Amino acid sequence: MDDFVSESESDYASYWRDWFISSRGNEYFCEIDEDYITDRFNLTGLNTEVQYYQYALDLITDVFDLDCDDDMRETIEKSARHLYGLVHARYIVTTRGLQKMFEKYKKADFGKCPRVMCSSHPLLPMGLSDVPNSKPVKLYCARCEDIYNPKSSRHAAIDGAYFGTSFHNIFFQVYPTLVPAKSVERYIPRCYGFKVHAAAALVRWQNGQRDEMRRRLRKLEVESGFKDAEDEAELDEEEEEDDEEELAAMEEVEGGGQQQHAATAAVGALGAGAATGGVAAGGEGVH
Repeated sequence: MDDFVSESESDYASYWRDWFISSRGNEYFCEIDEDYITDRFNLTGLNTEVQYYQYALDLITDVFDLDCDDDMRETIEKSARHLYGLVHARYIVTTRGLQKMFEKYKKADFGKCPRVMCSSHPLLPMGLSDVPNSKPVKLYCARCEDIYNPKSSRHAAIDGAYFGTSFHNIFFQVYPTLVPAKSVERYIPRCYGFKVHAAAALVRWQNGQRDEMRRRLRKLEVESGFKDAEDEAELDEEEEEDDEEELAAMEEVEGGGQQQHAATAAVGALGAGAATGGVAAGGEGVH
C-alpha cells in the first residue's frame, strides 16, 4: 500500500503535463521538465502575458486547489495551455529541450517534406513571429530550405510563438551533422519529351544564377552545401573556360596595346624624319 501511494504521488506531480502532451493536436510539443517550469527565473515576464497567471502555473504544476465554477475553470485551463506554450518556446532552445526535440525529429514526429525532390526529409516546427497570437506554426525543411503548412487542422491552429523564430536555426547549429546536402534536382516541365519554352527559360536562368553564386562561393572558398559530383565537375569545366576566356581577352588587350604603341612610335619616327629633312633643306637654301 505504501508503494502504491508513493507511486501515485510521483505520477501526480506531472499529471497535467502528461495529459497535455498526450492530447491530440499537441504532438509537436515536448514535455517540459518540472525543475525548469518551477524556476521563476525561466518565467520572467510571462506574468504580464497570461491571464490568471498564478492559477495557470498552479494548474500546470498540479498544485491548483481553487474551488471555481466551470467557466472559470475553462478560462484558467486556456491560460495554462497558453503559458505552457510560451514556456515551451524558451525550453526547447536549452540543452535538455534540444535533446528532446532531436529525438522527435529523428522519428519524424513533425512530418515529412511534401516536396518530391526532398525524398520525405523530416520537418521541424518553427514560428514566423515571436509575438503570441500573430502567426500559426509552420514546418521547415532543411533540405529545400522552405516552409510548409501542417497537414492537420489541429496542428495548423498551434501558435507559432510556442516554437519561436530562432529554434530551427539553433537546432541545426547544435546538430550540424543533421544539415543535409542541398539538392540540385529540379522538376522540368515537358510536352512529349520537349521542354516547355517559358518554363525551361526560367529554369535555365535560375540554374545560371545558382551556378554563378556557387562559382563566387568557390572562389571565396566558402562551403555552398551542394554535394553533386556531376555539377561540381561541370562548374570546374566552366571555370576553366572562363579563365581561358579572361586570359585570351587580357592577351588581346595587351597585344592591341603593343600594336598601338608600335604604331605611335612609327608615326613619331616619320614625323621626326620629316622635320629633319625640312631643316636640311632650309640649310641648303641659306648657303
